[in-house]
Amino acid sequence: MTSSQHMFEARMENVRCMSTVLKSISFKEHATVFISRNGLKFTVEESKCAQVNAFLQEALFQSFTFSSDTLVFRLNLAVFMECLNILGDGGVTSLKMFYDEPAKILGLILEEGGVVTECNIKTMDADEILDFNFTSLRVVNKIIMKSECLRDTFTDLDASSQVLEILMSPDSPWLRLSTFGQAGSTSSEFPRDSDTVESFECTATQVNRYKLTLLKPSLKALLQSTKISVRMDERGFLSLQYMIRTEDGNTSFVEYLCAPDEDFEE
Repeated sequence: MTSSQHMFEARMENVRCMSTVLKSISFKEHATVFISRNGLKFTVEESKCAQVNAFLQEALFQSFTFSSDTLVFRLNLAVFMECLNILGDGGVTSLKMFYDEPAKILGLILEEGGVVTECNIKTMDADEILDFNFTSLRVVNKIIMKSECLRDTFTDLDASSQVLEILMSPDSPWLRLSTFGQAGSTSSEFPRDSDTVESFECTATQVNRYKLTLLKPSLKALLQSTKISVRMDERGFLSLQYMIRTEDGNTSFVEYLCAPDEDFEE
């Protein structure tokens, strides 16, 4: 099959621009991949209560060709990541990707210093993905912060606590994160006039709890990000959107969606 017959083909000069972003969602073995003319989206779900989406915009690629409206398939994310890193971290590895529709194969051609490696990954039919119906029109509270201020807080969360309670309010204490462990409760507060808060748009006081086991995988994205947008909609669903800078100076986004703990009543 010639390259002109591939429904999808893309080229990236530095594969780490992709692997760095996908590393933050690689806590499950499989992912669902959505390809459109805008780029790629990798989706991973956890217990049907949490969902993480990594967005790789078309602008991240040096060339990007897609001849259909949309393409959706499921692949082994662990195998995909292994292929991306197969030449190691010693130099800059270029990547060419293509999709062979009849064979349902995602092809990868990696090149570094004259060494070329080809990988063919068999894809699968995609399972149905949860629609969290999280839209900006339903958002009640939104805070954009520098990631560094939340890293220590998330890293030091009491592991004996089953939940993380998040309070967002237009009044003091503005943003509060609380855990309830064996040694008692602990809280961290972030005032709206803090140097780490870049945007504060809260219209009502909301208090919701989220299972800590569902939120912990998002720490990978937090550690790699420069900014985080914390949003809560009218149902208490939580969106953590992380802005990640790639090595070439571009920006990618990883969004983590989580349903509130139904066992908690305010």
